[in-house]
Amino acid sequence: MKTESSKINYLAVCLNNKDYEASLEIGKIYRVIPDETAEANELIRVIDESGEDYAFASHRFYPIEVPKPVEDALLLIS
Repeated sequence: MKTESSKINYLAVCLNNKDYEASLEIGKIYRVIPDETAEANELIRVIDESGEDYAFASHRFYPIEVPKPVEDALLLIS
């Protein structure tokens, strides 16, 4: 069952794409999918370059907050 918190949009910037160059771009902002199981295992689930969501080591990303108009624009293209 999804909760209201699952509707919150999170964004993170990629800091490290070693061994995942085809899936991740350093410096690119990715949409994060809330996933408690992934978080408990030090993973972060993002929409990658394929357009699908995958879990990666959380140290590869840095969570960010952006103004609402910027967030809306970024989510339109992700």
